Amino acid sequence: MLAAFVPRLFAIAAAFALLAQPAAAQSILRDAETEALLNEMAAPLIEAAGLAPGNVSIVLINDPSINAFVAGGQAVYIHSGLIDAADTANEVQGVIAHELGHITGGHIIRGGEAVGTATSISLVSMLLGVAAAVAGAGDAAMGVIMAGQQAAMGKFLAFTRVQESSADAAGAAYLSKAGISGRGSLAFFGKLQNQEFRYGYSQKDEATFGRTHPLSGDRIATLREDYIDDPAWDKPDDPVLQGRFERVKAKLFGYLARPERTLRDYPESMTGVPARYARAYAYHKNAMIPQALAETDALLAMNPADPYFLELKGQVLLESGRPNEALEPLRKAAAMTNNEPLIAAVFGHALIATEDKSHFEEAEGVLRAAVARDRLNPFAWYQLGVVYAARGDMPRARLASAEQQVMSRQYETALRSAQAAEAGLPHGSPDWLRAQDIAMQARAMLEQDVKNR
Repeated sequence: MLAAFVPRLFAIAAAFALLAQPAAAQSILRDAETEALLNEMAAPLIEAAGLAPGNVSIVLINDPSINAFVAGGQAVYIHSGLIDAADTANEVQGVIAHELGHITGGHIIRGGEAVGTATSISLVSMLLGVAAAVAGAGDAAMGVIMAGQQAAMGKFLAFTRVQESSADAAGAAYLSKAGISGRGSLAFFGKLQNQEFRYGYSQKDEATFGRTHPLSGDRIATLREDYIDDPAWDKPDDPVLQGRFERVKAKLFGYLARPERTLRDYPESMTGVPARYARAYAYHKNAMIPQALAETDALLAMNPADPYFLELKGQVLLESGRPNEALEPLRKAAAMTNNEPLIAAVFGHALIATEDKSHFEEAEGVLRAAVARDRLNPFAWYQLGVVYAARGDMPRARLASAEQQVMSRQYETALRSAQAAEAGLPHGSPDWLRAQDIAMQARAMLEQDVKNR
């Protein structure tokens, strides 16, 4: 009897550990235009929350579910499914404001305390159940364990619902202080409420026991009066911001959705920027290069000076095996955005892909500038390593590889690359010191992996 209960002890503890952490991200989506828009949308809210804009990151996750979360530090993670579900930039701003409420409320730290309390309740009930089982009262033991598990889970979920309500209130305050209407926030809660109805969630109070969030209907009722009374309630949406949101949403859809679905939702009869953006990606994914380039040329005909249209054309040309033709639009895009790191990385890649050694010096300068402004760009580090190797600078090639490998969690490979770089770099130089730092980081992560096994 005792042996049957012990695995449940670990299962319950593991359940609380999982509840305390956000779902593992499938992958991070990075795009210069999208990041610029999200950062601009978030900036007034970050300021209203009393946080430093440069210290808060808005990160886009490749996940079709409608969700956003914070996971320690000052980063807001937004699922691609949330962007797809939102109709306006204002709706996304409402979500960002709510997540900032979690950051300023210290909810990740306090969440760990709640898990500890709930797990303690569960463990105590488990020990009492084991004692009953040893005494021969098997049915009573199971009852004690199940009651303790339910009480522990209920306490933890009640705590998370309080946190969500607190974040709702904080988010409303930040929207108000930033002069942004709460209409989008209520509209998005309405979408969540429709999902609850669709999947049969009861709107009765007793249904909230097993939920991590308050019911959307209750959240709407709580916030509506404050939002309507706020001076910003009737403030119209910014048409420029909304236009940018619509094109980014279509761009993301074209990049992620199956081409046939994109071409169905954005037929050729639609000639606006969002539709052409989406179709360009769909055609490109289907290797229909002439059609993809026709869409990018149509976009550039609307605005020849749009750097993101130029970036798209360069990307299509580069990835279809025409790097020499990609150089002009990518060079222009990089110049227009002051060498925005993501665009510069693609430009550097195109310079290398020409296999023309006369371009390698320019590629090195472009890529070094890119990683100087955005060190968390494994693609740029990889390309920089290629340039160093082509120019015979193997120590720096290995250092660039180590940078890319440690970000990709290839810690054993990163350690070897860093040690090889350190051995070949001038003693005491900045690059030599960086190689040491990466080696120390890789060793620490490998040791942690061993401890966690």
